[in-house]
Order: sequence, then C-alpha cells, then structure tokens
Amino acid sequence: MKKIKKTLALLFFMISIPVVFSQADQCHIKYNLFKGDYKAKKYDAAYENWIWCMDNCPTLSVNIYKLGIKIAEDRLAKATPAEKPAAEKLVERVYLQRIEHFPKDKADIYDDMATFKAEQGASEDEVYSWLEKAFKEDPTALGSKNMYKYFDIILNRNKDTNAQKVFDTYDEVGEGLELKRAEYSKKIDAINAKDSTSLSAKDKKNRDLYQQILTNLTLVESGLDAKISEISTCENLIPLNKKYFEEKKNDPVWLKRAVSRMYNKECTDDPFYDTLVEAYVHADPSPQASVFYAGILMKKGETNKAMDYFKKAVDQETDSYKKAGNLLKIAQILSKKGQKSEARSYCYKALQYQPTMGNAYLLISTMYASSANSCGTDIVSKRMVYVAALNMAVKAKSIDPSVSSLANKLISSYSQNIPSKKDLFVAGVQSGSTHRIGCWINETVRVP
Repeated sequence: MKKIKKTLALLFFMISIPVVFSQADQCHIKYNLFKGDYKAKKYDAAYENWIWCMDNCPTLSVNIYKLGIKIAEDRLAKATPAEKPAAEKLVERVYLQRIEHFPKDKADIYDDMATFKAEQGASEDEVYSWLEKAFKEDPTALGSKNMYKYFDIILNRNKDTNAQKVFDTYDEVGEGLELKRAEYSKKIDAINAKDSTSLSAKDKKNRDLYQQILTNLTLVESGLDAKISEISTCENLIPLNKKYFEEKKNDPVWLKRAVSRMYNKECTDDPFYDTLVEAYVHADPSPQASVFYAGILMKKGETNKAMDYFKKAVDQETDSYKKAGNLLKIAQILSKKGQKSEARSYCYKALQYQPTMGNAYLLISTMYASSANSCGTDIVSKRMVYVAALNMAVKAKSIDPSVSSLANKLISSYSQNIPSKKDLFVAGVQSGSTHRIGCWINETVRVP
C-alpha cells in the first residue's frame, strides 16, 4: 500500500512539473508579446496579453503596472459612457494591484491615485484619504499640485478649530518641499558641473525638467504662504506657542518649527522668541539651533559669542545643502543687523556649497539697492549702485529659474533707477565705461 502511494505521488509530481514550467513560460511569452505591442503604441492589441499577465502572473514584473497603466488609461479615454465605470475600475485595479505586489513605491502610487480620483470627480474626502496616505508614507512623494491641495483641505477644515494642526501640516509640507528642492538642486548642480560644451541632449532636457520642478515648488511655497498668512501673524503665533510651550519645551521638532515660524514672520523682537530659541538649542544642539541662538546673541549685543555660534553651526553640518541653508540664514541675520559686508561674505560661502542658490544673489541684490544713497555721492554714482543690484538679480534668475518671480520684480524696479542717458551726459560719463562703487560694496560695474 505504501509502495502504491509513493508511486502515485511520484507520478503526480512528474505530471505537475511540466504544468508549472508551462505556466511560467506562458507568462513570459504573454509578457513579451504585450510589451512589443506597447512599444509600438498598439494599446488595443496589447490589452489581451497584458490583462492575462495581470490575472495570472501579477508578480512577474513591475512593468506589468508601469506600462499597463497607460493601456488602462487609453481604454478609459476611448470608453463610451456605458463603458466608463468599468474602465475606471481597471485603472484603479492597476494601482491597487501594484501596491499589493510591489509596495516599494506605494507613496507615489497613492499620489497618482489621488490625482486620478480628483480627475474623475471623486469627493473631497476620497481624494484627501489618498493624499493623506501618500503624505504619511513619504511627504516628498506628493506632486506640487497635490501638496498644495493637501494643505488647502487641512487649512479649510481646521483653521477655526485647530490652528496647531494647520501649522504642523504647513511645517511638514514645507519640510517635504525643502527635501524635494535639495534633491533636484543637486541634480542640476551635477549637470552644471559637467563640461558645458559636451552636455548631451538628455542632460539638457533633464536640467530643464528639474528647473521646472523647482519653479513649481516655489509656486507651491508661495501659495502655501499666502494661504496661511491670515492666521500666521505674531498676534496668533505667540499665544499659540505659549499655550503648548510647557508641554513641548523638550520636543526638538516642535521647538524647531515654532522658532522657524516666528523667525519667518519676523516675531523675533518678542521676548518669548528668545525663550523658544534657548529651549531649542538646549533640546537639540544642532547646527540650525546654533544659527537661531547666534541670532538672539546678536540681538543682545554679544557679537563675538554670536560669531562663535555661527561658526559652530557651519562646522557641525555635514550635508552640503543644509550647510548652504544655514549660511544663507546667517547672512539674513547679519543683513538685518546692518552688517552687509559680512552678510555678503556668507552669501558667497553658501553659493560654494549650493551653486544654484538664487536666493543668495537676491539677498546681495537687495542689500546693494538699500545702500544706493550711502554708497554714492552724486546722482550717477548713486544710480550706479542700482546697476550692481540689477546685475545680482539677473544672476539669481539665470542660475535659479525657480526665483524668477521675485527676481523679475527686482529687475523691473532696479532697471527704472539706473542712470539715464541724460544723467550720464550731464556728468560726462561714457556709456560702456567701467565704474567703481565704493564703500562696503567695493565693486566695479559697467556703465549702461
């Protein structure tokens, strides 16, 4: 009896092996057939073999979903009103099945699903549920429009009842934007570091794409600032931070965000700002905390000690882009204190670590413009300071298109203040000659 059982088991095993291999072979055959039709953009022809792979070989390759979404979307675009519900379900199935079998990029898929749902007219609650999943999984996964949409929904739902949630979300979205900004800035700098005469078409195309992404991020950031400006006033921030301070005074993340908010909204003259910064540097002696702490030391007149903390902040940071950000913040603090030459020096140091930091050139530009009267002795020499300011604004725009909106405003303003032909004629100054600007600027520019 045992012998008969063993024989039957062996026969079953021998019969089943070809079936397994046949299934595997069929998966690869169907997969390659649908890929061939896909590459030829024959989406209707690709459908039958592709859907077979979806049904029978769901884990064979992520390309079943990466390529398949295009096939599903094509069917949706061609669907009649009666066919549309089934076509929508097919698109959803591609996303959901990919998340199930290839969850590595699920945050991106959640983001895509939110976009798809919004395009199909889904309710705000349904769209928000996918945005929230994406954001919680990875804040950088949200596209620019979805980042804005996610914050907008939270703002509208909570601004009158839970301001802290609004600010927390604003900070989280902002941190996500900064991570994305650093990611694409590094990619641009890597391309710019290559020999410009031998850049491939792909490099040029990618650089344009990355610059557009940075511009979109800046637009989102401006939109978020405009949205939150109604409630992010010093009159609201100070009592709100005081309310949670005792509970959060040892929480470095909360302290960092509270300090950053008050700094960005110029609430730094209030004594409670100093309390927050001191708690922050105690809870988290990080480079960024050191920068803020040096700022309040400057306010107290402890300049030498402040400079020590500035140096400490720069030396502590190992990430080049975070170091550049800290250097720019130091420059901003020094600029507000009227130490413009030192501020400019820190701007140039920041540019060494992030060559495409347009905001560094914009800060130099605004400092130049604010010095026109003090760095000139007559109408031409004063107006030539605006030429230097204009040059810096143009430079900012050329290296960092994401700051174009602000740069264009400055360029328009400064262009109206440069010397006119009449000014130059009366002063006996030749167009095209060089002019040396004195005082702290100490720079030579060309006469327009």
